[in-house]
Parts: sequence; C-alpha cells; structure tokens
Amino acid sequence: MSKPYIMLSPEITRANALDLMEWLEDESVTRYLSDSRHVSRFIEQVIGRVQLPTLTHLFNRDGRFFMAYDRHNVPVGFVRLVQTGSTCEIVLVIGNRDSWGRKLGASALGEGMKLAFFEMRAERLVAKIQAENTRSVNAFVRCGFALESETLTLKSFSITSEQYRRHLRKGTAGSRPAIYVTEFDESRLRSLLALEQNPDLFKLEHEIERAIVVDARQVAPNVITMNSKALLQLNDESIEVALVYPEDANGSARKLSICSGIGTAILGYREGDAIDWRISNRTSQIRIEKVLYQPEAAGDFHL
Repeated sequence: MSKPYIMLSPEITRANALDLMEWLEDESVTRYLSDSRHVSRFIEQVIGRVQLPTLTHLFNRDGRFFMAYDRHNVPVGFVRLVQTGSTCEIVLVIGNRDSWGRKLGASALGEGMKLAFFEMRAERLVAKIQAENTRSVNAFVRCGFALESETLTLKSFSITSEQYRRHLRKGTAGSRPAIYVTEFDESRLRSLLALEQNPDLFKLEHEIERAIVVDARQVAPNVITMNSKALLQLNDESIEVALVYPEDANGSARKLSICSGIGTAILGYREGDAIDWRISNRTSQIRIEKVLYQPEAAGDFHL
C-alpha cells in the first residue's frame, strides 16, 4: 500500500476556489473550522467579483495559502500559514471527505512544517485545535507538536524549529524513506546552500537536514551520491542521468543539477526506491531503477 502523500501548491485557480466553496458548505468539514463562514463568504465574493483564472494573490493577502493535492494530482484540502514575527500559525483542512482516513492530514502537516521552518524561516509553529477534534489532535501530536495550553473547547499546540529538526534527524517527522549522504557531500552541499539564491533550495536544505550522514568509504554502493549516474523511471519514461553540482549541469547531456527538481528528489535514495516529488507544479513518480556509477564505489573519492 502506498504511503500517504500530499503536495502543497501555492497557485490557487478559479477551479480551486469552487472546490473550496463546496468543502466549506459541508457541515462535517466545517464542524471544527472556526472561521469557515468568513472564509466561505470571502471566496464567494472573490468568484463573483474577479474574472481571473488565477486567484493566488487574493488568497495570500493575510498569510500564505496552499492547495493540497494527493499523488494523483487531485485537490483534497488546503493549508494556511500566517506568520507574525518569528511565529507562524498553521491551519489545515482535508476537505474531500473521500480522502478521510488515508492519513493525508499528517502528510499535509509535514509539508506545511517544511514550508514554515525552511522557506519562511519561522522559529515556532503553533496550531489551535477544537478540543473535540481528536483526529487533528492525534495528527499534530504524531508530528511532534506539544500541548501548550487548553480550555474546555480549545487546545493550543506548538513546536520549535529546533524540535522539528531533531525529529527530522531521528526520522520521525515524515513518511519518506531514509536517505544517505556522505560527509564530504554534506559539507559541499551546505556550502552551496550558503551561496545560492534559488528560492526552491529550502527543499534541498530539508533533505540534507533529514539525511543519515555516513563516511564516504562506508556508503552502500547502490545509493545515489553526488556525481553518481543512475537509470530512473520518471512517470512512464526511462532516463539515464548524472547528479552534479550546478556548475557542471548540462541538460542535453542529462547532467542534472542538485538544485533541480529531479536532482534534489533523488539524492541519497537507493536502487528500488520510489519517490513522489513535485516537479513543474505536478506530482511525478520517480523510481531508482539502477545506480550505474557511484564515485565512492569506484574509489573516485576526489569527485
């Protein structure tokens, strides 16, 4: 059985707004959402007033809004992040009732935490949950949130950036398989992160932070390290690629930069691993068919 997977997209289309309105008219969805009526009225006004295909800027006026898609690129809910200083508040809803029970809430929460701590650089993430909403309470606790305060009707949870990073290192903050990075590659990649200005590099930083760091002479020969060559199955296409640093990238020669979507996605995975990853605003399925060359296995430790 496939593990739960959610992709968060910052683009909000008119079709998304219609989905949101449908979800917010369902009392079983809005039961624990305190501002559902306000949100529903806002969306209705936007759809009636603005005749644009993309409504992203309107949804991001008082925070950041993301549509949540499953691995089949079907919208199933949303995540909202509102930052005040170094603290960020998260609200998430799985609005598609057919998706309930698939543990997509915890997956959406994991993606929201990644955005809050690595892209938005929040130091603390908080959530306010109705006391009776046991499904959400359990999901937040599983993801490392701790109860901060409570009343008869409301529970407040929080997690700090450092606590989240500790969960990442322990492998308890997500459902993705473990990845392996050599000490040498980790050092060079952290130096790259300090110099590059690519806004999507927070994804690479997240992967490095959760990686199991190993000695170059002890890494398994079927792991994709920097400068490795591998045969991938990308959706329905077989491609042979080399994973390289940005200065060595060459699309025509299938030399993929570690800063590219596929490059970041495959770092540290083994032969046989399957990955769902957001590429060009869609979820793609990637399978590592074979590691054709690995510098460490070949004794090329200078690469």
